[in-house]
Amino acid sequence: MKPHTYSIIIPAHNEEKYIGACLEAIALAKKAVPDCRTEVIVVANRCTDQTAMIANRFGAKVIENADKCISKIRNAGVRAAEGEIIVTVDADSRMTDGSLKEIGEMLESGKYIGGGTNSKFDRMSLGIFCSSMYVAYHLFPIMRKQKAMLSGGMFWFYRKDFDAIGGFDENLVSLEDMDFAIRLNRLGVGRGLKYGTLKRSRIITSSRKFDEFGDWYLIKNRTVTKRIFTGKDREAADAFYYDVR
Repeated sequence: MKPHTYSIIIPAHNEEKYIGACLEAIALAKKAVPDCRTEVIVVANRCTDQTAMIANRFGAKVIENADKCISKIRNAGVRAAEGEIIVTVDADSRMTDGSLKEIGEMLESGKYIGGGTNSKFDRMSLGIFCSSMYVAYHLFPIMRKQKAMLSGGMFWFYRKDFDAIGGFDENLVSLEDMDFAIRLNRLGVGRGLKYGTLKRSRIITSSRKFDEFGDWYLIKNRTVTKRIFTGKDREAADAFYYDVR
């Protein structure tokens, strides 16, 4: 595999509990691509804790951000990036050791426009399993329409292709990940390329939303869940994402 330049973007709102493990996992993944240059950008969003200090200690570039819109937060990180390959991962998630190597291999193959990653919660229960199936039930019709399985979790793509589709849609306060996957997939279809999912690698993501709201919250509060799935309901997004922690 030829040398690449990676920029890893991490949006972070009061993530002192998780950001260290996220950055440690990235450090291990970097060892598998020793000839590649890798920068880590933490977008510290309205943080009042030690998130920025911990990120600095790991040698990450820290950008302060005050937006209450995950699309704007992600886009701010990418705008500051210098790498040809962009990887986005949430602060409460940990990539596995071979992630960067596999991303480079898949993009270098010339078969993929970019893609996502399968994820696994750090704990599982009947409520979390059923909630995951409930979310998948609502996302499946979207993927069937696109004629592709569009994974999210940790996106990877060339910076030039991010620019070509205009980045994450800043009109969305939720569901921006699925929207981004759809538009990236469309760009790929137009070029005869596939939307990929890492095969050997994945992310381990925290179950903190379930810890905070309860394992059955999404099913018991289906009205709120449907509002979140519109992508544009500020009140629901604030209650579930932006005003938490």
